[in-house]
Amino acid sequence: MPSYSRCVELFPRSVLALTALFESIKGKCTGLSVADSTPIAVCDNLRIRRHKVFDGIAERGKTSTGWFFGFKLHVIINHLGEILSFRLTPGNTDDRKPLPELIKDLSGCLYADKGYLSASLKQQLKTMGINLITNIKKKMKPVEQTCFDKAILRHRSVIETVFDELKNLCQIAHTQHRSPANFVVNLLAGLVAYCLIPSKPKIPVAGTSLQA
Repeated sequence: MPSYSRCVELFPRSVLALTALFESIKGKCTGLSVADSTPIAVCDNLRIRRHKVFDGIAERGKTSTGWFFGFKLHVIINHLGEILSFRLTPGNTDDRKPLPELIKDLSGCLYADKGYLSASLKQQLKTMGINLITNIKKKMKPVEQTCFDKAILRHRSVIETVFDELKNLCQIAHTQHRSPANFVVNLLAGLVAYCLIPSKPKIPVAGTSLQA
């Protein structure tokens, strides 16, 4: 049997295989998608100055829960809770920046939070066949939305449940990585593991619960 150090050496070789596997089992576009991002810290905040593994790669970022050092995982899911696409960026990346790449093979409506508000982005996505729908800030002029769109926006938080399962069940986030390559392998393995989960959190499009 190979030693632990040999296994660590071999892990990077599985990146292409895991990427191909993810592409073959990922979800299909249903015309109703949700976008969001989640932080992936690579070390405790107290050790940021001493951290070397991701020095020059990871960056400090801030979320509603505070500062972190690491990356952002940008994900788009369909209403069935299936992952359609993802991108990994440094922690200080604006959520809107990777969106045009994420939706290249998608169509229909894309729902997101206020962090994705941008008239220019909305117009850009429209030319790509995507209708970006977000909530608005308090001081903004009201935007006309259908009852269906309002209902989907209320259930948009289902993607947070997806992130919770990715982190707690599929273990994509921990602070003990010894190399960037093995971090990527761990992330891809977690995404593949989530794709293989038979029961995923869903947005109840059919039925009365959507109007709840």
